[in-house]
Amino acid sequence: MENIELLKRLCETPGVPGREERVRALIEKEIEGLFDSVETDAMGSLICTRGPRGGKKGRKGKQEARAARVMLLCHMDEIGFYVTSIDKNGFLWMNPAGGFDTRNLFSRRVLVCADSGDFKGVMNPGGRPIHISAPKDREKIPEVKEFFVDTGMKAEDVKKKFKVGDYVVMDEPAIEIGSKVVSKALDNRVACWLGIESVKKLDAAGGGHSCEVVVAFTTQEEVGLRGAKTASHRVQPDIGLGLDVTLACDTPGVPDEETVTKHGLGFGLHIKDSSFIADHRLVNEFEALAKKHKIPYQRTILAAGGQDGAAAQQSAAGARAIGITVGTRYIHTVTEMIDKKDLFAARDVIAAYLAVV
Repeated sequence: MENIELLKRLCETPGVPGREERVRALIEKEIEGLFDSVETDAMGSLICTRGPRGGKKGRKGKQEARAARVMLLCHMDEIGFYVTSIDKNGFLWMNPAGGFDTRNLFSRRVLVCADSGDFKGVMNPGGRPIHISAPKDREKIPEVKEFFVDTGMKAEDVKKKFKVGDYVVMDEPAIEIGSKVVSKALDNRVACWLGIESVKKLDAAGGGHSCEVVVAFTTQEEVGLRGAKTASHRVQPDIGLGLDVTLACDTPGVPDEETVTKHGLGFGLHIKDSSFIADHRLVNEFEALAKKHKIPYQRTILAAGGQDGAAAQQSAAGARAIGITVGTRYIHTVTEMIDKKDLFAARDVIAAYLAVV
């Protein structure tokens, strides 16, 4: 049975860059017994290590003196905000942690996460509403700094419950519609799901693996691959798999040559983005493996953006690296959408690779 319920729980758990501890706690419970060691580093990344398990010999029929160390990098953080000030009327003003298109921020329900609990609120930009605004007012697209949160509380209560440094996330449930999953934070709880479920599938197959598997659930990717950099330096992998979402622009208004990926055609074999260029041998190896096991895939290049595989590639003496991605529509919104076929294809190819590397 496919564990979509786990993906929903991951997506609905708040965790902005620097405050991923609740996501980490969920993962720690879910992976109990899967790894030989589980540690949290100084940046808050969860580094999970699993030694070889009586796997078959490598593809060339030779056992290396040291097992290859394969690192899966799965960032836990979602885009969100930090509270920067509370005004005299009790409205919360914010600074973004991650990249937003402000056209997607109007009239959103949010969750303000404070030491005293989680509190619902609504987010809007300052300015006149439609009934009293001029046409020129409605043409303006506000900047992120113009948005505030209204918790519905009296000003004196707001100042008692909240402080600068509390964080804010979107407040939307994860749902299934048709063959899709829709949620906020699929970027990148998809990778957290893949890091867990690919190892579970590897276990269930019963064939073992000759490599050392390190799954790093990393922090602060949305603000510069920060947790992946420190985790990779610590692990020093031979091979790094950056697990992430990528664009699926197979929707109206986007030329076919700019779609990046299309839903339902399989996982993304990620070759290049702004942060790295994949090792061409790994690209060929994953492609051959996908064809052998009849796992659907599509080659992908992203014009801008980056992912944690770049940190593994450039850490210490360097590593061979590639990205394994899942095409996502409406990215960095509360309506991020993936196709379950693509999600399962990514899981299957990762498990197949770990079994033979």
